[in-house]
Amino acid sequence: MLIRQFLTWAERASAGARAEAASALARAYLYADLDSLDQGEAERALTSLLDDPSPLVRRALAETFATAVDAPHHIVVALAADQSDIASLVLERSPVLGDAELIDAVAIGDGPAQCCVARRPRLSAAVAGALAEVGARDAALTLCQNAGAELAPFAAQRLIERFGDDGEIRYVLGQRTDVGPQVRHALVVATAKALSDFVTRCDWMTPERARRVVGEARDRATISIAAVGLEADDESGQRRFAAYLQSTGHLTSALILRGLLSGNVLLFEAALCELSGKAPSRVAGLVRNPGGLGFAALYKSAGLPSPLLAVFRAALAAVAEAGTGIEATGSARLHRRMIERVITACGAIGGSELTRLTALLRRFEAEAARDEVRACLEQGADADPQASPVWNRLASPARVNVSARVAA
Repeated sequence: MLIRQFLTWAERASAGARAEAASALARAYLYADLDSLDQGEAERALTSLLDDPSPLVRRALAETFATAVDAPHHIVVALAADQSDIASLVLERSPVLGDAELIDAVAIGDGPAQCCVARRPRLSAAVAGALAEVGARDAALTLCQNAGAELAPFAAQRLIERFGDDGEIRYVLGQRTDVGPQVRHALVVATAKALSDFVTRCDWMTPERARRVVGEARDRATISIAAVGLEADDESGQRRFAAYLQSTGHLTSALILRGLLSGNVLLFEAALCELSGKAPSRVAGLVRNPGGLGFAALYKSAGLPSPLLAVFRAALAAVAEAGTGIEATGSARLHRRMIERVITACGAIGGSELTRLTALLRRFEAEAARDEVRACLEQGADADPQASPVWNRLASPARVNVSARVAA
Protein backbone atom coordinates (compact mmCIF):
# COMPACT_ATOMS: atom_id res chain seq x y z
CA MET A 1 0.00 0.00 0.00
CA LEU A 2 2.80 2.41 0.96
CA ILE A 3 4.74 1.88 -2.23
CA ARG A 4 1.65 2.37 -4.40
CA GLN A 5 0.77 5.62 -2.68
CA PHE A 6 4.33 6.83 -2.88
CA LEU A 7 4.60 6.11 -6.60
CA THR A 8 1.28 7.83 -7.28
CA TRP A 9 2.49 10.91 -5.45
CA ALA A 10 5.93 10.81 -7.14
CA GLU A 11 4.34 11.01 -10.61
CA ARG A 12 3.09 14.54 -9.85
CA ALA A 13 5.90 15.81 -7.56
CA SER A 14 8.90 17.83 -8.70
CA ALA A 15 12.42 16.43 -8.71
CA GLY A 16 13.37 18.45 -5.64
CA ALA A 17 10.34 17.21 -3.71
CA ARG A 18 11.05 13.64 -4.72
CA ALA A 19 14.66 14.01 -3.54
CA GLU A 20 13.50 15.30 -0.14
CA ALA A 21 10.99 12.46 0.14
CA ALA A 22 13.67 9.90 -0.83
CA SER A 23 16.00 11.23 1.88
CA ALA A 24 13.23 11.16 4.50
CA LEU A 25 12.15 7.65 3.53
CA ALA A 26 15.77 6.42 3.64
CA ARG A 27 16.27 7.89 7.13
CA ALA A 28 13.01 6.31 8.30
CA TYR A 29 14.19 2.94 6.97
CA LEU A 30 17.46 3.25 8.88
CA TYR A 31 16.40 4.84 12.15
CA ALA A 32 12.60 4.58 12.64
CA ASP A 33 11.12 1.75 14.66
CA LEU A 34 9.35 0.02 11.76
CA ASP A 35 7.85 -3.44 11.91
CA SER A 36 8.91 -6.02 9.36
CA LEU A 37 5.95 -5.30 7.07
CA ASP A 38 6.53 -1.52 6.95
CA GLN A 39 10.26 -2.00 6.56
CA GLY A 40 9.70 -4.29 3.58
CA GLU A 41 7.35 -1.72 2.00
CA ALA A 42 9.88 1.05 2.59
CA GLU A 43 12.65 -1.03 1.02
CA ARG A 44 10.56 -1.65 -2.09
CA ALA A 45 9.74 2.05 -2.36
CA LEU A 46 13.43 2.93 -2.04
CA THR A 47 14.30 0.34 -4.68
CA SER A 48 11.82 1.91 -7.07
CA LEU A 49 13.60 5.24 -6.69
CA LEU A 50 16.70 3.76 -8.32
CA ASP A 51 14.82 4.15 -11.63
CA ASP A 52 13.95 7.80 -11.00
CA PRO A 53 15.03 9.88 -14.00
CA SER A 54 16.38 12.71 -11.82
CA PRO A 55 19.91 12.30 -10.42
CA LEU A 56 18.86 14.46 -7.47
CA VAL A 57 16.72 11.62 -6.16
CA ARG A 58 19.41 9.00 -6.50
CA ARG A 59 21.98 11.35 -4.98
CA ALA A 60 19.72 11.87 -1.97
CA LEU A 61 19.67 8.11 -1.49
CA ALA A 62 23.46 7.91 -1.82
CA GLU A 63 24.01 10.69 0.72
CA THR A 64 21.80 8.99 3.29
CA PHE A 65 23.10 5.45 2.75
CA ALA A 66 26.79 6.38 2.26
CA THR A 67 27.93 5.55 5.81
CA ALA A 68 25.03 3.39 6.97
CA VAL A 69 25.87 -0.14 8.05
CA ASP A 70 22.23 -1.25 7.72
CA ALA A 71 21.67 0.18 4.24
CA PRO A 72 20.07 -2.29 1.78
CA HIS A 73 22.93 -4.02 0.04
CA HIS A 74 21.32 -4.13 -3.40
CA ILE A 75 20.53 -0.42 -3.31
CA VAL A 76 24.10 0.52 -2.37
CA VAL A 77 25.49 -1.72 -5.14
CA ALA A 78 23.16 -0.07 -7.67
CA LEU A 79 24.19 3.39 -6.50
CA ALA A 80 27.85 2.40 -6.81
CA ALA A 81 27.25 1.72 -10.51
CA ASP A 82 25.48 5.06 -11.09
CA GLN A 83 27.05 8.18 -12.59
CA SER A 84 30.30 9.31 -10.98
CA ASP A 85 29.02 12.07 -8.70
CA ILE A 86 26.48 9.65 -7.19
CA ALA A 87 28.65 6.55 -7.15
CA SER A 88 31.53 8.41 -5.48
CA LEU A 89 29.48 8.94 -2.30
CA VAL A 90 29.10 5.24 -1.59
CA LEU A 91 32.34 4.04 -3.17
CA GLU A 92 34.43 6.17 -0.84
CA ARG A 93 32.61 5.50 2.44
CA SER A 94 30.02 2.73 2.40
CA PRO A 95 30.80 -0.13 4.82
CA VAL A 96 28.30 -2.31 2.97
CA LEU A 97 30.48 -2.76 -0.12
CA GLY A 98 32.83 -5.72 0.00
CA ASP A 99 36.02 -6.39 -1.92
CA ALA A 100 34.16 -8.00 -4.83
CA GLU A 101 31.98 -4.93 -5.41
CA LEU A 102 34.92 -2.56 -5.03
CA ILE A 103 37.09 -4.50 -7.46
CA ASP A 104 34.22 -4.50 -9.95
CA ALA A 105 33.81 -0.75 -9.49
CA VAL A 106 37.51 -0.26 -10.17
CA ALA A 107 37.31 -2.39 -13.31
CA ILE A 108 34.34 -0.56 -14.87
CA GLY A 109 34.61 2.86 -13.24
CA ASP A 110 36.17 6.03 -14.58
CA GLY A 111 39.03 7.93 -12.97
CA PRO A 112 36.97 9.81 -10.34
CA ALA A 113 35.23 6.61 -9.25
CA GLN A 114 38.58 4.82 -8.95
CA CYS A 115 39.95 7.71 -6.88
CA CYS A 116 37.01 7.38 -4.50
CA VAL A 117 37.79 3.70 -3.97
CA ALA A 118 41.47 4.53 -3.47
CA ARG A 119 40.57 7.04 -0.73
CA ARG A 120 38.69 4.56 1.46
CA PRO A 121 40.05 4.63 5.04
CA ARG A 122 40.82 0.91 4.97
CA LEU A 123 41.64 -0.78 1.70
CA SER A 124 42.44 -4.48 1.40
CA ALA A 125 45.39 -5.84 -0.55
CA ALA A 126 43.03 -7.28 -3.18
CA VAL A 127 41.36 -3.94 -3.94
CA ALA A 128 44.72 -2.12 -3.84
CA GLY A 129 46.04 -4.69 -6.31
CA ALA A 130 43.11 -4.04 -8.67
CA LEU A 131 43.79 -0.31 -8.53
CA ALA A 132 47.48 -0.89 -9.20
CA GLU A 133 46.61 -3.07 -12.19
CA VAL A 134 43.98 -0.97 -14.00
CA GLY A 135 43.66 2.30 -12.09
CA ALA A 136 44.16 5.62 -13.83
CA ARG A 137 47.13 7.80 -12.94
CA ASP A 138 45.24 9.94 -10.40
CA ALA A 139 43.81 6.81 -8.77
CA ALA A 140 47.30 5.31 -8.51
CA LEU A 141 48.59 8.50 -6.89
CA THR A 142 45.66 8.53 -4.45
CA LEU A 143 46.34 4.90 -3.58
CA CYS A 144 50.00 5.65 -2.82
CA GLN A 145 48.95 8.54 -0.58
CA ASN A 146 46.48 6.41 1.39
CA ALA A 147 48.22 5.22 4.55
CA GLY A 148 45.27 2.92 5.27
CA ALA A 149 45.73 0.97 2.05
CA GLU A 150 47.34 -2.47 2.34
CA LEU A 151 49.82 -2.22 -0.50
CA ALA A 152 51.32 -5.64 -1.18
CA PRO A 153 54.75 -5.86 -2.86
CA PHE A 154 53.28 -7.14 -6.12
CA ALA A 155 50.92 -4.14 -6.26
CA ALA A 156 53.74 -1.68 -5.60
CA GLN A 157 55.85 -3.35 -8.28
CA ARG A 158 52.96 -3.09 -10.73
CA LEU A 159 52.58 0.61 -9.95
CA ILE A 160 56.26 1.12 -10.72
CA GLU A 161 55.95 -0.82 -13.97
CA ARG A 162 53.04 1.34 -15.10
CA PHE A 163 54.02 4.73 -13.68
CA GLY A 164 57.78 4.50 -13.19
CA ASP A 165 58.32 7.60 -15.30
CA ASP A 166 56.01 9.68 -13.08
CA GLY A 167 58.13 11.52 -10.54
CA GLU A 168 55.24 12.37 -8.21
CA ILE A 169 54.09 8.77 -7.92
CA ARG A 170 57.67 7.59 -7.35
CA TYR A 171 58.12 10.16 -4.58
CA VAL A 172 54.86 9.40 -2.78
CA LEU A 173 55.41 5.64 -3.05
CA GLY A 174 58.92 6.04 -1.68
CA GLN A 175 57.57 7.93 1.36
CA ARG A 176 55.46 4.97 2.47
CA THR A 177 56.78 3.07 5.47
CA ASP A 178 55.32 -0.29 4.44
CA VAL A 179 57.31 -0.86 1.25
CA GLY A 180 60.17 -3.35 1.41
CA PRO A 181 63.70 -3.22 0.00
CA GLN A 182 62.64 -4.82 -3.29
CA VAL A 183 60.13 -2.06 -3.96
CA ARG A 184 62.63 0.62 -2.94
CA HIS A 185 65.16 -0.84 -5.34
CA ALA A 186 62.58 -0.86 -8.14
CA LEU A 187 61.97 2.82 -7.40
CA VAL A 188 65.71 3.47 -7.59
CA VAL A 189 65.90 1.71 -10.96
CA ALA A 190 62.92 3.66 -12.30
CA THR A 191 64.39 6.94 -11.08
CA ALA A 192 67.79 6.12 -12.56
CA LYS A 193 66.22 5.37 -15.93
CA ALA A 194 64.22 8.59 -15.90
CA LEU A 195 67.33 10.62 -15.05
CA SER A 196 69.43 8.89 -17.69
CA ASP A 197 66.80 9.47 -20.36
CA PHE A 198 66.46 13.11 -19.30
CA VAL A 199 70.15 14.08 -19.37
CA THR A 200 70.65 12.20 -22.61
CA ARG A 201 67.64 13.86 -24.22
CA CYS A 202 68.89 17.27 -23.10
CA ASP A 203 72.32 16.42 -24.54
CA TRP A 204 73.99 17.18 -21.22
CA MET A 205 75.93 13.90 -21.27
CA THR A 206 76.79 11.30 -23.82
CA PRO A 207 74.69 8.14 -23.51
CA GLU A 208 77.74 6.16 -22.38
CA ARG A 209 78.63 8.62 -19.61
CA ALA A 210 75.00 8.90 -18.52
CA ARG A 211 74.74 5.12 -18.23
CA ARG A 212 77.90 4.97 -16.12
CA VAL A 213 76.99 7.85 -13.79
CA VAL A 214 73.44 6.70 -13.29
CA GLY A 215 74.46 3.05 -13.00
CA GLU A 216 76.97 3.76 -10.23
CA ALA A 217 74.45 5.94 -8.40
CA ARG A 218 71.93 3.11 -8.68
CA ASP A 219 74.43 0.61 -7.27
CA ARG A 220 75.23 2.93 -4.38
CA ALA A 221 71.54 3.29 -3.58
CA THR A 222 71.16 -0.50 -3.78
CA ILE A 223 73.86 -1.02 -1.16
CA SER A 224 72.24 1.65 0.98
CA ILE A 225 68.93 -0.21 0.79
CA ALA A 226 70.65 -3.44 1.79
CA ALA A 227 72.39 -1.76 4.72
CA VAL A 228 69.64 0.51 6.02
CA GLY A 229 66.46 -1.19 4.86
CA LEU A 230 67.36 -4.55 6.44
CA GLU A 231 68.28 -5.36 10.01
CA ALA A 232 71.94 -6.00 10.76
CA ASP A 233 71.30 -9.66 11.59
CA ASP A 234 68.63 -10.31 8.96
CA GLU A 235 70.43 -12.99 6.95
CA SER A 236 67.22 -14.27 5.37
CA GLY A 237 66.30 -10.71 4.36
CA GLN A 238 69.68 -10.27 2.69
CA ARG A 239 69.19 -13.55 0.83
CA ARG A 240 65.73 -12.52 -0.37
CA PHE A 241 67.14 -9.22 -1.53
CA ALA A 242 69.99 -10.94 -3.35
CA ALA A 243 67.51 -13.31 -5.02
CA TYR A 244 65.46 -10.33 -6.14
CA LEU A 245 68.56 -8.60 -7.54
CA GLN A 246 69.47 -11.77 -9.42
CA SER A 247 65.98 -12.09 -10.89
CA THR A 248 66.09 -8.51 -12.16
CA GLY A 249 69.60 -8.79 -13.58
CA HIS A 250 71.19 -6.32 -11.13
CA LEU A 251 73.34 -8.75 -9.13
CA THR A 252 76.54 -7.84 -10.98
CA SER A 253 80.19 -8.29 -10.01
CA ALA A 254 80.56 -4.52 -9.61
CA LEU A 255 77.59 -4.37 -7.24
CA ILE A 256 78.85 -7.34 -5.20
CA LEU A 257 82.30 -5.78 -4.94
CA ARG A 258 80.84 -2.43 -3.92
CA GLY A 259 78.82 -4.09 -1.17
CA LEU A 260 81.87 -5.93 0.09
CA LEU A 261 84.01 -2.78 0.08
CA SER A 262 81.24 -1.12 2.09
CA GLY A 263 81.60 -3.84 4.73
CA ASN A 264 78.38 -5.69 3.87
CA VAL A 265 79.61 -9.25 4.11
CA LEU A 266 76.10 -10.62 4.63
CA LEU A 267 75.04 -9.37 1.21
CA PHE A 268 78.19 -10.90 -0.28
CA GLU A 269 77.38 -14.25 1.32
CA ALA A 270 73.76 -13.98 0.18
CA ALA A 271 74.92 -13.29 -3.38
CA LEU A 272 77.19 -16.35 -3.33
CA CYS A 273 74.30 -18.47 -2.00
CA GLU A 274 72.03 -17.26 -4.79
CA LEU A 275 74.61 -17.66 -7.55
CA SER A 276 76.09 -20.99 -6.45
CA GLY A 277 73.07 -22.68 -4.91
CA LYS A 278 75.11 -23.62 -1.82
CA ALA A 279 73.67 -23.65 1.70
CA PRO A 280 74.13 -20.43 3.72
CA SER A 281 76.07 -22.18 6.49
CA ARG A 282 78.43 -23.69 3.94
CA VAL A 283 78.99 -20.35 2.23
CA ALA A 284 79.57 -18.54 5.53
CA GLY A 285 82.22 -21.04 6.54
CA LEU A 286 84.10 -20.76 3.26
CA VAL A 287 83.96 -16.96 3.25
CA ARG A 288 85.74 -16.94 6.61
CA ASN A 289 88.74 -18.54 4.90
CA PRO A 290 88.98 -16.65 1.60
CA GLY A 291 92.50 -17.88 0.90
CA GLY A 292 91.52 -21.56 0.89
CA LEU A 293 90.71 -23.86 -2.00
CA GLY A 294 87.14 -24.21 -0.75
CA PHE A 295 86.48 -20.52 -1.29
CA ALA A 296 88.02 -20.71 -4.76
CA ALA A 297 85.67 -23.56 -5.63
CA LEU A 298 82.69 -21.65 -4.24
CA TYR A 299 83.70 -18.57 -6.21
CA LYS A 300 83.94 -20.60 -9.41
CA SER A 301 80.56 -22.25 -8.87
CA ALA A 302 79.01 -18.79 -8.41
CA GLY A 303 80.08 -17.92 -11.94
CA LEU A 304 81.97 -14.78 -10.98
CA PRO A 305 84.87 -13.68 -13.27
CA SER A 306 87.92 -15.81 -12.52
CA PRO A 307 90.43 -12.90 -12.83
CA LEU A 308 88.68 -11.20 -9.92
CA LEU A 309 89.20 -14.03 -7.42
CA ALA A 310 92.31 -12.39 -5.98
CA VAL A 311 90.47 -9.08 -5.81
CA PHE A 312 87.63 -10.51 -3.75
CA ARG A 313 90.14 -12.32 -1.53
CA ALA A 314 91.91 -9.03 -0.90
CA ALA A 315 88.60 -7.32 -0.18
CA LEU A 316 87.62 -9.98 2.37
CA ALA A 317 91.03 -9.71 4.01
CA ALA A 318 90.62 -5.93 4.16
CA VAL A 319 87.19 -6.30 5.79
CA ALA A 320 88.62 -8.63 8.44
CA GLU A 321 91.62 -6.36 9.02
CA ALA A 322 89.40 -3.28 9.39
CA GLY A 323 87.45 -5.02 12.12
CA THR A 324 84.12 -4.40 10.39
CA GLY A 325 82.91 -7.79 11.53
CA ILE A 326 82.14 -10.80 9.39
CA GLU A 327 78.45 -10.65 10.35
CA ALA A 328 77.88 -6.94 9.79
CA THR A 329 75.95 -5.44 6.94
CA GLY A 330 78.15 -2.35 7.09
CA SER A 331 76.84 0.84 5.55
CA ALA A 332 76.37 2.40 2.15
CA ARG A 333 79.74 4.16 2.37
CA LEU A 334 82.79 2.68 0.73
CA HIS A 335 85.87 2.22 2.95
CA ARG A 336 88.90 3.90 1.47
CA ARG A 337 91.55 1.72 3.12
CA MET A 338 89.86 -1.42 1.87
CA ILE A 339 89.83 -0.02 -1.64
CA GLU A 340 93.52 0.89 -1.45
CA ARG A 341 94.36 -2.64 -0.41
CA VAL A 342 92.36 -4.09 -3.28
CA ILE A 343 94.04 -1.71 -5.74
CA THR A 344 97.40 -2.94 -4.49
CA ALA A 345 96.28 -6.51 -5.10
CA CYS A 346 95.26 -5.60 -8.63
CA GLY A 347 98.68 -4.11 -9.25
CA ALA A 348 100.35 -7.29 -8.13
CA ILE A 349 98.19 -9.37 -10.46
CA GLY A 350 98.59 -7.18 -13.52
CA GLY A 351 97.13 -8.04 -16.87
CA SER A 352 94.98 -6.16 -19.32
CA GLU A 353 91.79 -7.84 -18.09
CA LEU A 354 92.03 -5.88 -14.82
CA THR A 355 92.36 -2.47 -16.48
CA ARG A 356 88.63 -1.73 -16.35
CA LEU A 357 88.43 -3.03 -12.79
CA THR A 358 91.27 -0.75 -11.72
CA ALA A 359 89.45 2.21 -13.27
CA LEU A 360 86.31 1.23 -11.34
CA LEU A 361 88.28 0.95 -8.10
CA ARG A 362 89.82 4.37 -8.65
CA ARG A 363 86.32 5.81 -8.99
CA PHE A 364 85.40 3.97 -5.79
CA GLU A 365 88.46 5.50 -4.13
CA ALA A 366 87.50 9.02 -5.20
CA GLU A 367 83.95 8.48 -3.97
CA ALA A 368 85.20 7.16 -0.61
CA ALA A 369 87.57 10.11 -0.18
CA ARG A 370 84.78 12.59 -0.79
CA ASP A 371 82.52 10.74 1.65
CA GLU A 372 85.24 10.84 4.30
CA VAL A 373 85.59 14.61 3.97
CA ARG A 374 81.82 15.10 4.12
CA ALA A 375 81.64 12.93 7.25
CA CYS A 376 84.45 14.87 8.93
CA LEU A 377 82.78 18.19 8.17
CA GLU A 378 79.44 16.94 9.50
CA GLN A 379 81.05 15.60 12.67
CA GLY A 380 82.92 18.86 13.19
CA ALA A 381 79.74 20.90 12.79
CA ASP A 382 77.88 18.65 15.22
CA ALA A 383 80.67 18.76 17.81
CA ASP A 384 81.18 22.54 17.75
CA PRO A 385 78.57 24.52 15.82
CA GLN A 386 80.56 27.75 16.47
CA ALA A 387 83.77 26.35 14.99
CA SER A 388 84.79 28.04 11.75
CA PRO A 389 85.82 25.92 8.79
CA VAL A 390 89.49 25.90 7.87
CA TRP A 391 89.03 28.28 4.98
CA ASN A 392 87.23 30.77 7.27
CA ARG A 393 90.14 30.74 9.72
CA LEU A 394 92.60 31.21 6.89
CA ALA A 395 90.58 34.21 5.76
CA SER A 396 90.46 35.75 9.26
CA PRO A 397 91.19 39.53 9.62
CA ALA A 398 94.49 38.90 11.41
CA ARG A 399 95.80 36.76 8.59
CA VAL A 400 94.59 39.24 5.99
CA ASN A 401 96.49 42.05 7.75
CA VAL A 402 99.69 39.97 7.90
CA SER A 403 99.36 39.17 4.21
CA ALA A 404 98.89 42.84 3.43
CA ARG A 405 102.06 43.81 5.35
CA VAL A 406 104.08 41.11 3.58
CA ALA A 407 102.82 42.34 0.24
CA ALA A 408 103.76 45.89 1.14
